[in-house]
Amino acid sequence: MTMTPSPAGLPDSRTSGLPDPSTSPRDQMNIVIVGHVDHGKSTLVGRLLADTGSLPQGKLDRVKRECQRTGKPFEYAFLLDALADEQDQGITIDTARCFFKTASRDYIIIDAPGHIEFLKNMISGAARAEAAVLMIDAKEGVRENSRRHGYILGMLGIKQVVVCVNKMDLVGYSQAVFDGIEKEYRAFLTGIGAVDPKCFIPIAALTGENLTQRSATMAWFKGPTMLEMLDAFAKAPAKTAQPLRMPVQAVYKFTSHGDDRRIIAGRVETGQVRVGDEVVFSPSNKTARIKSIEAFNAAPREVIDAGWSTGFTLSEEIYVTRGEVMSHKAQVPLVGTRFRANLIWLGRKAMASGRDYKLKLHTAAHPVRIHRINKVLDASKLDGVLEKQDIGRHDVADVVFECRQPIAFDLSSDNESSGRFVIVDGYDVAGGGIITGAVADEQDNLRSEARLRDFSWIHGGVTPGERAKRFGHQPALVMFVGKAGVGKRRYARAVERALFASGQLSYLIDGTNVLLGVDHDLTVDATQAELVRRFGEVAYLFLTAGNILVSTTNAIGLADHSAVQALIGQMTSVAIEVDPSGRSTMPCDLRITGNETEDEVIRRVVELLTNRGVFTVPPAEA
Repeated sequence: MTMTPSPAGLPDSRTSGLPDPSTSPRDQMNIVIVGHVDHGKSTLVGRLLADTGSLPQGKLDRVKRECQRTGKPFEYAFLLDALADEQDQGITIDTARCFFKTASRDYIIIDAPGHIEFLKNMISGAARAEAAVLMIDAKEGVRENSRRHGYILGMLGIKQVVVCVNKMDLVGYSQAVFDGIEKEYRAFLTGIGAVDPKCFIPIAALTGENLTQRSATMAWFKGPTMLEMLDAFAKAPAKTAQPLRMPVQAVYKFTSHGDDRRIIAGRVETGQVRVGDEVVFSPSNKTARIKSIEAFNAAPREVIDAGWSTGFTLSEEIYVTRGEVMSHKAQVPLVGTRFRANLIWLGRKAMASGRDYKLKLHTAAHPVRIHRINKVLDASKLDGVLEKQDIGRHDVADVVFECRQPIAFDLSSDNESSGRFVIVDGYDVAGGGIITGAVADEQDNLRSEARLRDFSWIHGGVTPGERAKRFGHQPALVMFVGKAGVGKRRYARAVERALFASGQLSYLIDGTNVLLGVDHDLTVDATQAELVRRFGEVAYLFLTAGNILVSTTNAIGLADHSAVQALIGQMTSVAIEVDPSGRSTMPCDLRITGNETEDEVIRRVVELLTNRGVFTVPPAEA
């Protein structure tokens, strides 16, 4: 395991030519340049580099030699399009980064591709920006990607945008042309609810007019130059000032030389954490205190800030997994199975309802599918709202997604690191977007109740880790469901007995016992929801005691499994339906007919629990 404490995600100043943030007291801002192909983005950036004296030594000569090699006249765009294959084709393929500075601050400027085939590259560049310059060719006017990029900037949550109407020299510096483009583009952006540009500026990037100095040929324009506008943009708040978010990357266990530490490793995306802080892991709701901050070949430290990849040991041995999010108890992320998002789809095959995809959010990866399509936008047209049941390539959409299991997330407006995601179709990254809202599902109230319960839980003197070590397994719930008389009770007792015989701490909870005891005060009109809630809370008590709990009841069916799961949190549960008819189609972990032998069912249940990582010691060796 390598845990060298270097600020992850920041450029290496030794190789990138960028200023070292640790030694520079000046503000630094990420700016992305976007726009339709050939609207002058790279020329603009090249001119900025030249006019602000920001070119690395020898860069200009190298680009001129490359121009001679290809037989092309020198262009400012080639100062940025450093890849030879890009210069051969005359388009920007990847996202180039470079540095320039003004009297006020330092800038990392990102030149993103304009060609529609490279939208994925454009999005990856824009996702790291705090502000944007959107280019429109004065002669060509508002084009397809001008509209699409405007929507994407809004989708990515970039609120500080300046629109530069370029190549004004090709339209005789006409104020009427400029005013027409501004009116058309503002109307489009307002119509689709995208960004609201701070300013429109007429420029001629080739000659540098209205970039660093005002243009005498466009004296009718009374607004700021582009550099003045950039310097007026507000710097984003420091990530250390935001609530703590550290997605768990991995959990390491060292056993050699008597070292029994479990190290929770990841990158602190936002906030700050100190030794002794009480932290929460979501969505499991497990809590502990930070015992130590770990790193190789580094002095011990008491506090660590956003931007660092590191490891932690905890005051007690709790079991958390990759994809959980560490936070402080006072400012936890949202948890749920549904969320609303703005999405752009880049896959060659349309995104369709009813299909499973993979959601990659911070370090988590979950199966996800469309719950509801609110609207699909064709951002290349003014009347771009489409009535569609799928999302085609290059479409942007307002969608509600649903995951099989609860996930931890934030709204992108609150925390971009846990509010941005990508969608994987097969093996390809096919889409991405930002989370704009949490959407309640049927178990939302139960999860809120469980979180409040877990945060206030009075822990005993024996930790869950110590129980797991003693018993050789994690707690788990095995629910046998199905209609009355199909054999649930027989199988449940056989599984309980087999686990007990193998040395596991197993216990059978029959629904009748719960009805006679905990549910005794309920009337015949009691709601199913209250029956499920009480059953789930009873199950939770047995699970926190470390049991593998086997249950069977006629009162609680397969449809209630997700509600029980919401109450027991991230503890493992498996649902086994006994269905002699063979007609059930509801999702479950195992479906049997009732004709199987007890030994066969036991074998398959043990296999299920083994695959879920329940057994720390295999049952045969317990």
